[in-house]
Amino acid sequence: MRVDAHQHFWRIADRAGQWPPAELAAIHRDFMPDDLRPLIAEASVDGTVLVQTMENEADTAFMLGLADSNPFILGVIGWADLKALNAPLAIARLAGHPKLKGFRPMLQDIADDGWIGDPSLKPAISAMIEQGLVFDALVLPRHLDALFDFARRSTRLPIVIDHGAKPLIAEGRFAEWRRKMAALADLPNVHCKLSGLLTEAGDQKPQAIRPYAETILELFGPHRVIWGSDWPVLRLADDYQGWLTQCLDIVPAEHQDAVFGANAVRFYNLGGKRRQTS
Repeated sequence: MRVDAHQHFWRIADRAGQWPPAELAAIHRDFMPDDLRPLIAEASVDGTVLVQTMENEADTAFMLGLADSNPFILGVIGWADLKALNAPLAIARLAGHPKLKGFRPMLQDIADDGWIGDPSLKPAISAMIEQGLVFDALVLPRHLDALFDFARRSTRLPIVIDHGAKPLIAEGRFAEWRRKMAALADLPNVHCKLSGLLTEAGDQKPQAIRPYAETILELFGPHRVIWGSDWPVLRLADDYQGWLTQCLDIVPAEHQDAVFGANAVRFYNLGGKRRQTS
């Protein structure tokens, strides 16, 4: 099974005042399942993980509704207010949907880089663990120290770093990013997505992402790297098949079944009964 473990749908009418701005014409329109379906068919992708893009539960409900009516959506990563007093109840309610696989606070947009270290998160994190949910970490390189401390404290919580933590490829700032990613890779509950790198390369040639992608594979190994398209954001840098082809060229053939499918199926428990703990 080939899985795209990171893609989005949105309706521009729902996003007044939110990203993307109108000047990003390639992505400033509605993107719905009928737009993606021919692309994944051409790429022989069997299913996807649909990831949140707004900080409200209405967006999560929108995505779960799409998952109900589109079988290729195998899982949904939603949003909940993880610091709310009623967060455990909200998490349990949303987890009642079998395709809800986890949550993603939009850490890259939160002014406090140490937000993830707040003790008030503990009840929500405990509830996520009890419900068998995962944590998608949408971070930038400046968040990696705080993410490391969080992941080290939360050993029972499966965590995946989105887009390789968005390394500053266009600025060539490799060494510090690698050092901090290496520390996170030493934690067995942390995985990393091979996604989103092209849009961080700026005007650099596509080959500029190769050292970053290869480093992700080196540090996390072939069984903790998960491929995703980041479509439609990907449209700012390449098309769907182009990104897939580039990644297939980077990942050794003997590891492609894992990186392009099996790891996502296992990590997100796609198509299976959600793991729960007591």
